[in-house]
Amino acid sequence: MKDNNLLKRLSALGFPLFETGEMEDANLALADVVKSGDLRLWEGFPVVLATSTEKGRFDYAKTVGYLKSKSDKLVLASLLAMSLALYKALNLKFLWANALARSLSVERRKESEGYFNLLKKDQDLKVNGRSMSSQRLKATFNSYFKKASEDLSDFLSAKEEFGLEYALSQVFPPKQKELFMKKLKGEALTKTEKEYFSRVIKKRVQALANADLHRLSCKLLEE
Repeated sequence: MKDNNLLKRLSALGFPLFETGEMEDANLALADVVKSGDLRLWEGFPVVLATSTEKGRFDYAKTVGYLKSKSDKLVLASLLAMSLALYKALNLKFLWANALARSLSVERRKESEGYFNLLKKDQDLKVNGRSMSSQRLKATFNSYFKKASEDLSDFLSAKEEFGLEYALSQVFPPKQKELFMKKLKGEALTKTEKEYFSRVIKKRVQALANADLHRLSCKLLEE
């Protein structure tokens, strides 16, 4: 493999063939994987796609923008279809994968279903006329993504905690938010805190948990 720089950049997106580096542009890296024509990198495409999307770095339009030739754009579409089929074959459920699948053309969705059937039977599949091993695809993904997901867990935990803290700060004053988190974590409350929680905070929580209120709030945000 000639492009060591590409390999170093991919390492930050869960495909550590060399030392880990700081990834500047996941979309450019994915486009470069497509253009490389290297089957080993194509085998790692599902890993890079999953980790970059989980980190919020993948943008289909931007990735396509880095591809000039029609053939490369077709390869990208096929690799996306293959990746979605692989996740399904491995019983992995990514929330973003459903949205990505819906964005594919009818032709590409059929292609993905074909890949899925081949992957289930451990039969070789073809991307842009080139044969790829189902078993190698599964082994590569399991090998790299296991490590990548471990590294990602800390990032996601911090992201989720930050998101919760921010949301709570929009609803509760600081002291109420502190008591809410204390209750949520199962920490012991004083008699005064229990009474205050029951009298004030619980009522607000019940309102937030109301299904109709949640539905209407989502509707307003869509407008």
